[in-house]
Amino acid sequence: MKRVIAAIALAALGLVAPVAAAQESYPSRNVTIVAPFPPGGVVDLTGRPLVAALEKILKQPVVLSNKAGAAGAVGRQSVAISKPDGYTLLVDLVSISTLPPVDALFGRPPTYTLDQFVGIARLTNDLPLFVVNAQHPWKTLPELVADLKKRPGELTFASSGPYGASHVPMEWFLQLAGLKMRHLPTTGGGPATTAVLGNHAQMWISPTGIGAPHIKSGKLRALATFSATRHPRFPDVPTMKELGYDIEYYYWTGLFAPKGTPPAALKVIGDAVREVVQTSDFKNVIDKAETEIAYLGTEDFKKFWDKESAVLAGVIQKIGKVETK
Repeated sequence: MKRVIAAIALAALGLVAPVAAAQESYPSRNVTIVAPFPPGGVVDLTGRPLVAALEKILKQPVVLSNKAGAAGAVGRQSVAISKPDGYTLLVDLVSISTLPPVDALFGRPPTYTLDQFVGIARLTNDLPLFVVNAQHPWKTLPELVADLKKRPGELTFASSGPYGASHVPMEWFLQLAGLKMRHLPTTGGGPATTAVLGNHAQMWISPTGIGAPHIKSGKLRALATFSATRHPRFPDVPTMKELGYDIEYYYWTGLFAPKGTPPAALKVIGDAVREVVQTSDFKNVIDKAETEIAYLGTEDFKKFWDKESAVLAGVIQKIGKVETK
């Protein structure tokens, strides 16, 4: 009889343990946020203060993991196929929306698809600047265009990778202007800036957060912005639309989770992010990085991302297949 009672007790413990584990509060251990680019780019500039602030709110270690490669595709795929338990997230920018239509354009299997992710929140909105190495004589975009027309295929622009966040707006501009240039793809915004500063490339489309210090130091010169209105930090720089090019483009960043992540975990993270963007520490860091907080909660972010992705898929179709080396 004692053996029977003991067996029943052990069985009961076996049933209780899984239930207790299932009800374990989130998060109960480290959370990893993948940045799909190397340090120094707009995602890194946003991701580092984000993880520092989240760690204080969640009361658990939050780690930023840079996984660069293939214009962000390597890091994104690693998150897309990760266990959807809320412990692996992705901080990313606009180019998350461009690579799936590029795969479709070339008729190749997708590295990842947008429906593999759930958007948790939009974080920032960085205004792109068309910058050139200040060693060169171009003071305005029309001057640069005139020179490019005289020397088709001679000058080089840098980017954060083929069809990545900075490649797409440049190709968009080149198509509208009827110009040809060489392309120097790199692994992210930091390396692209280094390439231009070293004159290995003469220009690129830089996020404000990366380019502003070098513009202020006189090493880079801003010729145009891709925003709808003039840049509040650089009011003397004209917009692309003012210069006759119907282009509007932004370097927004957002936080994502793999599809299938439990709603309870998504809510915890979403609530924490909403708290983060209201803290003075996060605001100060983002302001010093010369960018702007542009928070959207989960529902509004989904509407924005759906619309933005459709627009960018159309842009990719217009650009078509281009030389990426």
